Amino acid sequence: MAKLYIVATPIGNLEDVTLRALRTLREVDFILCEDTRVTKRLLSKYETTTPTISYHQHSGEAKVNKIIELLKQDKDLALVTDAGTPGISDPGNKLIAELIEKLGREVEIIPIPGPSAVTTSLSISGFSTDRFLFLGFLPHKKGRQTMINEIVQSKQTVIIYESCHRIQKFLKELNTANEKASIMVGRELTKMFESVYRGSPEEVLQELQSNKKNLKGEFVVVISNKSS
Repeated sequence: MAKLYIVATPIGNLEDVTLRALRTLREVDFILCEDTRVTKRLLSKYETTTPTISYHQHSGEAKVNKIIELLKQDKDLALVTDAGTPGISDPGNKLIAELIEKLGREVEIIPIPGPSAVTTSLSISGFSTDRFLFLGFLPHKKGRQTMINEIVQSKQTVIIYESCHRIQKFLKELNTANEKASIMVGRELTKMFESVYRGSPEEVLQELQSNKKNLKGEFVVVISNKSS
């Protein structure tokens, strides 16, 4: 039976990859990558020469069919993203669903757990983590206000991803909707310029705006609407 390994890779610091992930990436026949150039930096660091195949959100039916054919030939594959755990705010879950539908028990899907920006940010937030709501990237326009309302009405801790182009806009929107919210913003988590900001939406916004360098990179925002 062919195997598809869902392999978590570092979200920044390449030393965060697990020993099991490295062994798996060396042993499979092919690695399915969101961006082969990004994955090859990791493979090169750990002297891994496994052939790579591009698979991302714009991959069409022909690429999925190629993957299916490889699995039917009993080739073992690993699926990775540029950073973090495949399937979490990532098209990997669509591939998995399609393989389950078309191959059923002909393929074994095996998780290789590891880094995720969601759990990384939650672990240092100081907010309640018994229950939480992950919303990924908010829509740019249609449906955005609806999700802002969902965030401020949530009794659970909320996590979203945001880009450097929209982090200021989001914090202004959040401040308008609930200026008393407590937030933690993680920038470039696990990378060289990792920074963490805490406070109200307005306080964090002011700190980010105090230095243009603070507005570069990738952001994870953790929100608690509790007053305590």
